[in-house]
Amino acid sequence: MLQKFSHRTEAGQLLAAKLSEYAHRDDVLVLALPRGGVPVAYEVAKNLDAPLDVCLVRKLGVPGHEELAMGAISTGGVRVINENVVDWLRIPQEIIDAVAARETHELQRRNQLYRGDRPLPNITNRTIILIDDGIATGATIRAAIATIKQQQPRELVLAVPVVGTSTYEELAPALDKLVCVLMPEHLSAIGIWYEDFSQTTDAEVCHLLARQKQLIANGS
Repeated sequence: MLQKFSHRTEAGQLLAAKLSEYAHRDDVLVLALPRGGVPVAYEVAKNLDAPLDVCLVRKLGVPGHEELAMGAISTGGVRVINENVVDWLRIPQEIIDAVAARETHELQRRNQLYRGDRPLPNITNRTIILIDDGIATGATIRAAIATIKQQQPRELVLAVPVVGTSTYEELAPALDKLVCVLMPEHLSAIGIWYEDFSQTTDAEVCHLLARQKQLIANGS
């Protein structure tokens, strides 16, 4: 039986240990998927002495079954559709568009809250380490990957504490590297791999982003 993580902080520390080759490099940028990916990414960025920012992506949940992803959107107008779910449930285009419109408003709200007037980070020709607290279906992470690839990074590394075997195999070809701590054969929900999977708040996200920015400014 694979060991669970105590919390996202521990998961981030264990993940950072697998990414030591990227420490103290000027080209590295750590990008987190809010909100749950930020505490994990903070530990990685702190250990690698790398800047930390967010990659904003929103899942398009099936109405009435929001945990089931029919797709995802991200900044830059990227939309990724889970064709299997859409076809299986015969979800009409107008429903997808309506959910996407609602989630676009949330993307804009979070961008203003987390980034304010700060511009989007430069990704071109940099090594990007993209982090979430785990991957179930992979819908949101695919949107994030598509967004980052549009900006032509030198290297794109996806690093997560836990990912299912089949999802790993599906995602790996689109990446330069996929790093994980746990890879169970079946992953029905990310939360079962954490003792504490309490929701990360907007305030915590802002605090951790500001803390890492200060650490980098101080040369720590």
